[in-house]
Amino acid sequence: MKLSLSARPSIGANGAGILFMLLAIFCFTLMDATVKAMVDRYPAPMLVWVRFLGQFLLVLFLLRHRFLSHLRTKYLGVHIARAITQIGSTAFFFTSLAYIGLAEATALIDTNPVFITIGAALFLGEKLGPRRIFGVFAALCGALIILRPGAAVFSPAALLPLIGATSYAANALITRWIGPKESAWTSMVFTSVICTALASLTLPFFWVPITSTDLPRFALVGLLGTVAQLCIIRAFTLAEASSVAPFAYAGILFATVWGILFFGNYPDHWTVIGALVIVAAGLYVWHRETRTARAGKLTG
Repeated sequence: MKLSLSARPSIGANGAGILFMLLAIFCFTLMDATVKAMVDRYPAPMLVWVRFLGQFLLVLFLLRHRFLSHLRTKYLGVHIARAITQIGSTAFFFTSLAYIGLAEATALIDTNPVFITIGAALFLGEKLGPRRIFGVFAALCGALIILRPGAAVFSPAALLPLIGATSYAANALITRWIGPKESAWTSMVFTSVICTALASLTLPFFWVPITSTDLPRFALVGLLGTVAQLCIIRAFTLAEASSVAPFAYAGILFATVWGILFFGNYPDHWTVIGALVIVAAGLYVWHRETRTARAGKLTG
């Protein structure tokens, strides 16, 4: 079976790509909910290890005998940096789930497009026009509405998803830089190997005996992360990135539902307003970027 991450999407395939993206977000948020159910009994590094072990097994299964061939690279340092930023964003997010609600954490980490936009202007030389600046400002306002610094409900732990968002943004910028230079599968192989190895190094310091009743939950974390990663691959193989990317914001909706169903955690009206501001800002920037890209193709 030959796998491709750059197959040219057709119009009909965009719909399937969107469905795969929604399924990926569904699985990712359900994985996060499973982690939240265990993070009070097990250290976050253990849960991070399970998450990336599942991704490693997925990539190994998909590539089989071609796995080792993708370990040849001229950019080992870049791949290490990319893996560190990916495992960092996961670790900060998982840790935050021990202190704040799932919906709040998801909304805050979804500010990552703000940091990607700023980073792309600072480090990749991309233009930071007035519309991008407006989107950045609006998303930050949404985050401040959720955080409410200075209010009695504010918790310093709420900053963890924001730190995770900056780490995620760094990962995205590194991915954008190395993307034209190497195969996407090479990046996936190195990420899965390095993140699993780094997470494994923490186990002697954070290992806690796993009870038999929690074994299915650990297996579910690995399974959901694996299925979600596969769906992400399929989504971007079948459809244009501009078509599927906005549906990642469905994560806030899913996270809210899981928070209510599993933990009885109803987000307050300020969290809902802040999340809506973040989503609106992200969709606005996406809409303008898509229109600009299409106009460039028509004139080019």
